[in-house]
Amino acid sequence: MNARRSFWLKQLHQWHWISAAVSLIGLFLFAITGITLNHAASIPATPQVSEQSATLPAPLLERLAALPDETTDPVPDAVARWAADTMKVSIAGRATETTADEVYVALTEPGGDGWLTIDRATGEAAHERTTRGVVAYLNDLHKGRNTGKVWFWFIDVFAAACIIFAVTGFGLTWLHARQRPSTWPLLGLGLLIPVVIALIFIH
Repeated sequence: MNARRSFWLKQLHQWHWISAAVSLIGLFLFAITGITLNHAASIPATPQVSEQSATLPAPLLERLAALPDETTDPVPDAVARWAADTMKVSIAGRATETTADEVYVALTEPGGDGWLTIDRATGEAAHERTTRGVVAYLNDLHKGRNTGKVWFWFIDVFAAACIIFAVTGFGLTWLHARQRPSTWPLLGLGLLIPVVIALIFIH
């Protein structure tokens, strides 16, 4: 019996500290942004708006003529390179909202948004970017808003590490409960508090 208990203690401690190490910074970040999200209305933010304009060269404007009047296809690669060089905007591979009159590209990002338009007749291009500060950026990381596939998978891996951390923590609690009489009352309280709040105070 002691050998079996020793085995599980060793395994649980091993996975508990590994999952803690993997999820530590993420837990800190998500805890902080949980507070900032909860008090978002009380945290002042002054949006910063930047604008720029340019004119697409005639040869590249002809490339846009190949796009249908109504499509979501990305702009040609040459046009995307021009936008990157001239306006420092990455639109390669991005879906567009193209009409007979203009090409519109949404440029959402964590903590802000933006857009780029190109007039299909004149080649006049306009770009606007709005940022809302570091807190808004971190809040969007918490929500996974406009963060891309890599952050999407990071959240899944981080969540899995948190689950392992919680499960192994519960296992260690179970094994040490005999020596710590307050274990189950405290654990029960941790469950009871959110349940009572949800049933009584959330409408």
